[in-house]
Amino acid sequence: MRKVIKVLDGVTATTTSSPVDIKDAKRVTLFCKRANHSSGSSAFTADIGVGTDYADYKKWISNAANTNSQTQVRTETLTLSANGVDFMTMSPEDMAEFIKVTVTETTDGTHSAWLVVDYEE
Repeated sequence: MRKVIKVLDGVTATTTSSPVDIKDAKRVTLFCKRANHSSGSSAFTADIGVGTDYADYKKWISNAANTNSQTQVRTETLTLSANGVDFMTMSPEDMAEFIKVTVTETTDGTHSAWLVVDYEE
C-alpha cells in the first residue's frame, strides 16, 4: 500500500511538519519543491524518531547523478537554489516510528514537501 502525504504546503518561512507515522514502512521518499524563487534557497531535512525522541536523519539516498562504479550518494540535506523539484529516499534499514520534515528558508521562496510511504502489503 502506498500513501502520499503532503507535509509542507506552500510555506514561506522555516517550518517543521507534524510527525508522520512510518512504522512498518518498507520505503520512504521525500519529494521537495521550491517556487517563487528570487534569491536564496530551501534546505529540506528530516528527523526520525521513536516515541517522543528524535534525531537528525543523515543518510538519505540522494538523486545526484553518478556512474555505475560509484556507490549511492548519501546526504543529510536536499537544497534547492532555484524553482524546481527533487527527491531523496530513506535507506530501508533506517526505518523508524515517525518522521518530521523541516525546510529552512534562506531569503525567499515558497516551499512544499511530500512523503511517499510504501508499506508492507
